[in-house]
Amino acid sequence: MPDLAAWDRFITHHPEAHLLQTPEWGQLKSSFGWKTDWALRDDHGAQVLFRPLPFGLSLAYLPLGPVPPPLAGLERLLPELDALCRRRHAFALKIEPDLADDPRLQAGLRALGFRRSPHTVQPPRSIMVSLRGSEEEILGRMKPKTRYNIHLAQRHGVLVERSQDVRSFWNLMRVTAQRDGFAAHAEPYYRRALELFAPSGRAELFFAYVERQLVGGLMAFRQGARAWYLYGASSDQHREKMPAYLLQWQAMRWAKAQGCHQYDFWGVPDFEEADLERRFLETERDLWGVYRFKRGFGGTLHRTVGAWDRVYFWPLYALYAGVMTRRQEPLT
Repeated sequence: MPDLAAWDRFITHHPEAHLLQTPEWGQLKSSFGWKTDWALRDDHGAQVLFRPLPFGLSLAYLPLGPVPPPLAGLERLLPELDALCRRRHAFALKIEPDLADDPRLQAGLRALGFRRSPHTVQPPRSIMVSLRGSEEEILGRMKPKTRYNIHLAQRHGVLVERSQDVRSFWNLMRVTAQRDGFAAHAEPYYRRALELFAPSGRAELFFAYVERQLVGGLMAFRQGARAWYLYGASSDQHREKMPAYLLQWQAMRWAKAQGCHQYDFWGVPDFEEADLERRFLETERDLWGVYRFKRGFGGTLHRTVGAWDRVYFWPLYALYAGVMTRRQEPLT
């Protein structure tokens, strides 16, 4: 059976694998109640997370995999995945492939015995910003207002620095979660994430200050040629100085300097572009303000195929589906 060392060796040959398929991500989730296991067959593999449940049962979750992600690889790996789920007494296997949404892909997943899930874990729709070209070219692809806000923050003395102060970041995160109405992880989660990824240079915590007052924080990650903005927080002070814009720009500059070609803003409302463009003009509440902010950095909308479930025990799955559609928990 594959172990962590075997998975680590496998991933080194797939540098473009998604961040959530790295050994460090498995270790992060294992530190907070999940069990991690792996399926390997020839040049295909998957890191699978298992959430333990009463009576020795579990839910299996394959985030942004397998590796590599094409459907043919999933089909080839499916016997190993089924066997792994049986050993772990999983009532269902949830997958979120790292693949763009497409009707043919959906049909292929159904043919393999998957059904569209009522519960998506990771946000299926995001904005991807290209980091190719010079910094001037990247700025030139942004909306004029976003460029203006970046320069405004610089003119007003907003200072962005790297930090290891997770406690201060979490304090900001609590303020942000309460203000904006979303669930946040506990402080040890963010600390563990930084401990696992920062030593290899694949994560950075950025802070924004105004007159030495901490007003914003951002935790960015990278894997291969991609970078992700996973966690961000801000205070209620000095928002008129636009520190969030300069924070993102400095994180993008860091990612580019590390050789990344793409910066993933990780999550906008799951609507088609025409609806997004219409609705963000009507309200800034909830995630519409998030979309307004992220769209300004000049990226393109991208939607993965979302979450799909392979059911092994229908009675428990029906209960799970009903509960999870009403439950709010932190993403990622």
